[in-house]
Amino acid sequence: MHPVSAVRSFNRFYTRQIGLLNDHLYDSPFSLSEVRVLYELAQRETPPASELVKDLGLDPGYLSRILHGFEKGGFLEKSASKKDRRQWLLSLTSRGREIFAGLDAASSREIASLLSKLPSAYQKRLVAAMSEIEQILGATVAAKVPYLLRSHQPGDIGWMVQRHGALYSQEYGYDERFEALVAEIVAKFIENFDPTRECCWIAEKDGENVGCVMLVKKSKTVAKLRLLLVEPSARGMGIGKRLVEECIRFARRVGYRKIVLWTQSELHSARHIYQQAGFRLVARQSHNSWSRRGLVAETWELKL
Repeated sequence: MHPVSAVRSFNRFYTRQIGLLNDHLYDSPFSLSEVRVLYELAQRETPPASELVKDLGLDPGYLSRILHGFEKGGFLEKSASKKDRRQWLLSLTSRGREIFAGLDAASSREIASLLSKLPSAYQKRLVAAMSEIEQILGATVAAKVPYLLRSHQPGDIGWMVQRHGALYSQEYGYDERFEALVAEIVAKFIENFDPTRECCWIAEKDGENVGCVMLVKKSKTVAKLRLLLVEPSARGMGIGKRLVEECIRFARRVGYRKIVLWTQSELHSARHIYQQAGFRLVARQSHNSWSRRGLVAETWELKL
């Protein structure tokens, strides 16, 4: 078969497989283009519309209509750029993030259902083939943004517990009681999850989880930042800073007046991120909850 015909044939096959021919994706009122724009808004830090036009290859008028619809539906808010007052910066509202989280989860369920019909060996072959297609055609967006942030999906919560247990044991000598504490924190988060007031972000690089953080409701006006973690292989990329910034941005958007967090004095990298973000140390307490040596717990807060 001629290469052009082969690629077109594959495109027709794959679009049927994942339902891209439907007018609306995942039984939602959104088209493929609208979902793609939602995705980019959820991953980027207040991008201007011109950036989306360039990276998504959309007609400016068409994108403008999509954004107008999002704004009318309460999914999107605009703010004037401090550098260029003629340019508007875009960000999702709490309702917009809630909508995106539902679509993101629906997409994961659909792909999981597709993969579940295949033996494990076939799944590995499929993923490897897709990776090769990306490498050959050139993943230009991935090259510009070496990682992405997304909401949590099935499997992420278990990963957070396992990686906290393993990493903090390797790097600080914490015992299994620390892993048990993390398991308790994430279990409460899932059982009481309020997507309008709480969020969990996962940083993903090359298809692998490399970081996480949670923002949970402590009271009507106070949020709590929890479980910030970045894998050693992904440190130095600004992921920890970005995760904390997302927590602050979300907290302000939904109306919290303060963020608090609890950490340990020896976690120097995390403390540096909190200091840079404007958090203030307000309390210290000695303990040995999950280590034979003495630890110093610290409470930090940020007034919004």
